[in-house]
Amino acid sequence: MSTATLPLTLAVITHNEADNIARCLDSVPFAAEKLVVDSGSDDDTVTVAQAHGARVIHQDWLGFGSQRNFASGQCSHDWILVLDADEALSPELAAELQQRLPGLMASDIPAAWLRRSTIYMGRPMRWYRPSVGERMARLYHRDRARWSDARVHESLRFEGTAPTLREVFNHINNPTLPHKQLKVLRYTELKCRDWLERGKPVRMWQAPFVFVLAFLKDYLFRLAFLDGWRGFMIAHTAASYAIFKRMRYYEMRHNPESVARAASLLRKHEIDR
Repeated sequence: MSTATLPLTLAVITHNEADNIARCLDSVPFAAEKLVVDSGSDDDTVTVAQAHGARVIHQDWLGFGSQRNFASGQCSHDWILVLDADEALSPELAAELQQRLPGLMASDIPAAWLRRSTIYMGRPMRWYRPSVGERMARLYHRDRARWSDARVHESLRFEGTAPTLREVFNHINNPTLPHKQLKVLRYTELKCRDWLERGKPVRMWQAPFVFVLAFLKDYLFRLAFLDGWRGFMIAHTAASYAIFKRMRYYEMRHNPESVARAASLLRKHEIDR
């Protein structure tokens, strides 16, 4: 039996996501439009997306925030659901959205919060707080909300209250540890370029404290230790990222030519986007 559609656009930004995009698109059968904004994939992302009902348009990479805002402007509907290619609605959340969306869309709310559950190293995290029901604003009216222009760690900005849906969507968080380390390199470069543009001061004296505090925050206070060695890896990776981006920013400020040289290397390995 076919699923009735709602005047909603599912918007996904992609680059080389052929392994993930079908699962993502198929998890939202009620969206009247599925839009994929691709930044130049050289795998089968575009073909797979089109085969699963998406309208695909190309846009050179602008940074996460700007790329999402570009996608919002290309949507055919004012109400937009944003997922990453490695995310998918659970059947329970899909059912909840189908039930609640007509009422939400008829209201004057700017957005709604969804809860995200993370699958890490092949299994769902059970205790680590950011991976169990993490709240993320992913459903919004494009005239009432806008993504920040940050190159990475973008957020949806809006005024007013927003309801939170009960069920979760799922995130396949980096299928292997090498994937995670490549993502750390990518995010480090993007974040440091944002700092460079803003002229953020270099405070390397903070580095030892940053590592320890970041590890303890995730491992103890966010309960990663209850997820065993997977929790240890999450806390260690977060702490390493916190200190590495400060070291990389120090290098950018003291050796400006490293910005272009690193960008060339990362593009060669398709990490710099």
